[in-house]
Amino acid sequence: MGIGKTIGKATAAAASAKIAPEYTSGFVRSVLDRAIDGVGRLPGARASADKRLAESNGDVDKAIHEIIESHVRLAGVQGFVTNLGGVVTLAVTIPANITGLALLQCHLVATIAYLRGYDIDDHRVRNAILACMMGEETVEALIKDNKIPSTPAGIATAPYHDEELDKRIGRIVTTELIAKVGGKRVVTAVGRRVPLVGGAIGGAADGFNTWRVGRYADKALPNRHP
Repeated sequence: MGIGKTIGKATAAAASAKIAPEYTSGFVRSVLDRAIDGVGRLPGARASADKRLAESNGDVDKAIHEIIESHVRLAGVQGFVTNLGGVVTLAVTIPANITGLALLQCHLVATIAYLRGYDIDDHRVRNAILACMMGEETVEALIKDNKIPSTPAGIATAPYHDEELDKRIGRIVTTELIAKVGGKRVVTAVGRRVPLVGGAIGGAADGFNTWRVGRYADKALPNRHP
């Protein structure tokens, strides 16, 4: 674990302590709703998926590759949140950067899930989407510790919807997002000593984290089309 991630975890713990439990468990679900339905200049996940699939001549794998690449580029753009309108109202307690990153990554994974044939209105699938955002290493550790029951694919196809899992995954994903942004800010603060470097570091960190989420979702959500 790098120093940025280590400090980020401490930042996450401190920030989470200040946030009401209801907010930490419901924050990413509120963002996921907007990512799926669309908000501001960001079209809904279904519309984005259908457009990209058409541009890829029906090649799902190619469409997913292009979607990951486009979201990585968006994640590196400074001021992403302020250009979406309305989304910043979600960031009353949690910083806008976390809200923007959550929205973008929710949109990315939901789009991949839709292209792979999952019903993104299903609560089980939405839990799987959020699980993908935690990354492979975190998911494996949580399964080992019996904190989540299965992989994203297993969660998406579970025989029933577990409401308690909704809250647990929501809290974990929010803490992970705070850790990512907290760790990035430590490194960016050092980079600000050199002109333009701070912004470049911040954009690169968000882009890399988004790329990892997209690659994991691509791997963790196998095709369910006939």
